[in-house]
This record gives sequence, structure tokens and C-alpha cells, in this order.
Amino acid sequence: MTLHQTLFASPFTRRAAAVLISASGIAGMGLAMAEDGPYPSRPITMIVPTAPGGTTDISARMLADPLGKALGQSVIVDNKGGGNGAIAAIAVKRADPSGYTLLMQYSGYHVITPHVSQQKPQWSAEDFRPVANVLSAPQVIVVREGVPAKNLAELIAYAKANPGKLTYASSGNGSLQHVTGAMLEQQAGIQLTHVPYKGTGPALQDLLGGQVDMTFGTPPPFMQHIQAGKLRALAVTGKTRLSSLPNVPTAAEAGMPKLDATSWFALFAPAKTPQAVVDRLSSEIAKITATQAFQQKAAEQGATADYMDPKKLGDYSKAELARWGDVVKAARIQAE
Repeated sequence: MTLHQTLFASPFTRRAAAVLISASGIAGMGLAMAEDGPYPSRPITMIVPTAPGGTTDISARMLADPLGKALGQSVIVDNKGGGNGAIAAIAVKRADPSGYTLLMQYSGYHVITPHVSQQKPQWSAEDFRPVANVLSAPQVIVVREGVPAKNLAELIAYAKANPGKLTYASSGNGSLQHVTGAMLEQQAGIQLTHVPYKGTGPALQDLLGGQVDMTFGTPPPFMQHIQAGKLRALAVTGKTRLSSLPNVPTAAEAGMPKLDATSWFALFAPAKTPQAVVDRLSSEIAKITATQAFQQKAAEQGATADYMDPKKLGDYSKAELARWGDVVKAARIQAE
């Protein structure tokens, strides 16, 4: 008789074996539940659609550490720049919708890029669930040392006298910087030369190196260089002056009242992410952005801690998509 036959030879041993097998199954289920656990039970990846150094990257890194501490898991920032945000967006779109892969989105990519693409887009706003807006920041117009302009009026006068000579960098074709430059050209009646990059970081390096003359962008990556005198801020494209740049006028104060462009930086999840996961993330972000430490750090960067819950962010992003569609059409910006 084999060992298997011996163990199951009597009714008693068969019943005992069945109990052992059942208990083993329950233990296995318990182990799986313990491994999965309540969200989150493992590290979270926050994908950034730009190279390191820009405001989108800064927003992600400002949030990652406190969010990780609040959730009890590491939040890893992963930069996937390129394709006007498409590389990062597609990666998050295709990710398992379990809340472990998130997108720190730049508003220019979210509401401008869809209008610029001439081909069938590989992603759309419907591929994501809004989680929370984190920061908002106006654009600041900055020029390198050597550009003969101390203010916006002098810049416009120089551009009119030298059509196409001034070059301006952006984080990519169709980015908010690009569209802001096109708006300035249209409203001021000047001609600039656009030089697109794969993110604000590389654009800033070339601006500091003198390869380009100026750019439009959110203040965080420029602040230390403005304070050091390496860059000159001419105007802010928001409705009010920044507390961190009190001597820099708004575009309206500088004679360009319609040059209004504000960026926002928000967290999104894949479309089928469970509501409970979205709510947990959004709740923790609300607490983080309400802290004095986070708000002060944002202000020092020339930005504002601007929390929006999933519904408000969803409504706002839809309205922004329509507004910037009109701007892109008027400026006739197309994909290169």
C-alpha cells in the first residue's frame, strides 16, 4: 500500500485530511489578504511627463515625501519626458488601475496638447480620473543677461525693431510656454523665434547658457536664477503680483491686459481606478496642501498651494480644455 493510500485508508483519516486541506486553504486566503492589505500595501510610482527641473517635477517632489509618510509607503518620482507629455500619459493610461501608478500632470499637456496634435491622439483626458490639484502658478516672462530690455515695453520695442531675432524656449511644441509666446506675438504685433525642448529643465540650461534669449514659464525653476541676477523677470502673466517677486509687474500693469496664462499641476490616476483609492489619495493631499510648511514652500517657489477635490478638478480641467482650444485655434499652432 502506498503512503497516499495509507493516509486516506480510513474515514477518520479522510475527514482529518479534509480538515487540514480546508484549513490550509483558509490560511492561504488569509496570507493573500495580508499581502494585498488595505491600500496602499506597496510603493507608489508618480510619473512626471517632463525632465527633472521644471515645475511639474518640483510639484511631484514637493508632494511625494509628505504623501508617502501619510500613506505609510514610499512614493517614487519617475520622470518620463518627451512627446508633449505623451510618453508619461500613455504609461499611466496602460498601468494597472490599482492606485500604484499615478500621473503628476502639467496643465499645458492636459488641455493644450490635445488641440495641437494633428494625428489621432494616443490618449485623452477621459483616460484618467482626477485625484487632486496640487499647485497653481502664473507664467513669468524672463530674459537672459545681455538682452537689451529692462521691462516688457522695452522687450516689445526691441522685438519690433528686430523681427525674429529674439528666440524663446519652451518645454515643447504646444506647451503653455509656446502658446503664451504665440499670444504675446499676436497681441503685441511682434515676431519671435520658438525653440522647443523636452522640458523646462533643458530649456532653462540653454537659457542660462545664452543659447536662447527668453522664455515663459512658471516661477519655481527660475527663482534662484532671478535672485542671483542671472535672469531678469519682466512680467507675470497672472492677475496679481507674486509675493516672491513683488517688484515684477503683471502683464496687465505692463500694458498687456489680455496676456493671462496660469499653469496648474494636478494628480491623476488611470480611468478605472477605484473611487475609494482616489478618495484616500485626495483626502491626504488636501491635508498636506493645507499645512503651513507646504504653502510656504510653494510661495517661495512663486506658486500657490491650490487644492481641488476630484469633482472640482474634473470640472475645471474640462473648462480649461475648451478655453485653451480657442487660444490654440486663434494662434494657429499645429504639431511639428
